[in-house]
Amino acid sequence: MTMKDVRVRFAPSPTGALHIGGAHTALFNWLWARHSGGRFILRIEDTDLERSTPEYERTILDGLKWMGLDWDEGPDAGGDWGPYRQSERLDGYRRRAVELLDRGLAYKDGDAVIFKVPLGVEMTLHDTIYGDINIQSDRASMNQDGSVKDIVIIKSDGMPTYNYAVVVDDHDMNITCVIRGEDHISNTPKQMLLYRAFGWELPEFAHLPMILGADKKKLSKRHGAASVFEFSDMGYLPDAIFNFLALLGWTAGNDVEIFDRELATTLFDLAKVTKKPAVFDMDKLNFVNQEHLKRLGAAARREIIEPFWRSLGLSPERREKKYLEDALSLMGGRGRTTKELAEFSDYFVDFGPVKERYDASDISSDRRLAIRGFLGELLSSPEWEAAKMEELARRWCETNKTPLKDIAMPLRLALTGRKVSPGVFEVAALLGRDECRARLTHYGFVG
Repeated sequence: MTMKDVRVRFAPSPTGALHIGGAHTALFNWLWARHSGGRFILRIEDTDLERSTPEYERTILDGLKWMGLDWDEGPDAGGDWGPYRQSERLDGYRRRAVELLDRGLAYKDGDAVIFKVPLGVEMTLHDTIYGDINIQSDRASMNQDGSVKDIVIIKSDGMPTYNYAVVVDDHDMNITCVIRGEDHISNTPKQMLLYRAFGWELPEFAHLPMILGADKKKLSKRHGAASVFEFSDMGYLPDAIFNFLALLGWTAGNDVEIFDRELATTLFDLAKVTKKPAVFDMDKLNFVNQEHLKRLGAAARREIIEPFWRSLGLSPERREKKYLEDALSLMGGRGRTTKELAEFSDYFVDFGPVKERYDASDISSDRRLAIRGFLGELLSSPEWEAAKMEELARRWCETNKTPLKDIAMPLRLALTGRKVSPGVFEVAALLGRDECRARLTHYGFVG
């Protein structure tokens, strides 16, 4: 098999949104397909009739698209190996079950079909990540008392079980490499017995490391967002989620931590995925997201931030696009997420949030008199440039024997409502003389 013959699949159940574990599995399948020049197949495992819904299927597809994971074959893309929903493949499962019945390898129990587990069979699972695992058929499927348990392949309602359907699907769709979470290792021996019963060649198996929360327990809702869309709502970029999830169990090498899809696709190697559990570290995600925010072009950054400004009740459309882009550039690396960046920069969009945060009640009458003296000179200065304003401030403070912070902090609070911001004179220069005068007048800092 050549690299271009690689066929991998992501096979979610449409019983909920695309969660982080599923997105991680989809990403590694996508990376291997794109790196090898192979095919990435999306298959919907919807045999759970009570819980599967078209709405959840659409949510999963939308989540994959949000992450930029496109597929070559699938329920909405077609392909030569479909159908791509298990509910549309039932005839094949039943036909294969009849074959096992006819060969005496399975038996009926009412309307259910049961596969007989053969005894004394030695098998070896060749796992790309975990290495060789030796398995005895007697231990592939067991009751609680340790006795051998035959495997249900068709339930009494006529629907196939997971371990059976996945084998038939992967064979019939010519899947060459099964990449999935390590929690499926325990399922693999049962599936290997079914491959053996049909006389089919095993695909390559690669089980991905478990993802743990910061408390080293299996990742769950209690650790934060459960679906990729929740991360979107929290202000994380799809490129950052892609980057961060790729680092969970794999490294690009040479201390490269921030990368785009093209570089990840070039460098990815399934053989270099570690079996060590990966920790979902929010601090690391915030760092990765912040770095991707910094790398955005000015217009792209503004377009991403605008909806978050609106969610704060602001109206960015009242401002010129260039002004907003300059404001976000001035923010530098502040804001780990798009949501934080929108919050930290709200004073550039409107004066309202400033008034809500700051009322100048901390300024005594003596300090107010000094501030008014300095700001009178500042606002009458012929040059409204950050460097010139800072130079004027330092001269004024030296002449009046006043610490620079005693005038800079009130100015910062009056313009931004925050104790921390970009350089206060850079902020003043961008806001403009008239806007600064209006804000300072509101606080009684100028006459």
